Amino acid sequence: MFSMEPIGAVRSPYKVPTEIPKGLGAKHEAEGALELRAEFEPGLQDIEGFSHLFVFWVFDRSEGFSLVVTPPSDKRPHGVFATRSPRRPNPIGLTMVELLGREGSVLRVRGIDMLDGTPILDIKPYLSSVPPERLRRGWLADAEAEKANQP
Repeated sequence: MFSMEPIGAVRSPYKVPTEIPKGLGAKHEAEGALELRAEFEPGLQDIEGFSHLFVFWVFDRSEGFSLVVTPPSDKRPHGVFATRSPRRPNPIGLTMVELLGREGSVLRVRGIDMLDGTPILDIKPYLSSVPPERLRRGWLADAEAEKANQP
């Protein structure tokens, strides 16, 4: 077994899960903050040079898990590992946010999709060498096409 200690917490406008935009076309444009514990501030050195960050966090209010789930963006069930469902065997979340600024151990960000007070496990700069034309969106592309074709 292994254990992890949060390095900080999310400050978000979302207090309950139903407030977070979900489903096809959901836009994650909410602004918030990543408040790191003071002892981790040195780890933020040079982070301002990156436009976007990956935030690894914990679904701390999710209970239990399901290996097959039906996401709000599709009527069909899918394996939990092919979705962003909070009901996971290890309740780890991943969000990419835009870095707006830094004030000491606080990062101001846009793209929050976590609840206020969510524990942060890690932050990494977003780097991708995969060209957009090589990315595949799996079942989500089918669900988006189906929605686009509805009257």
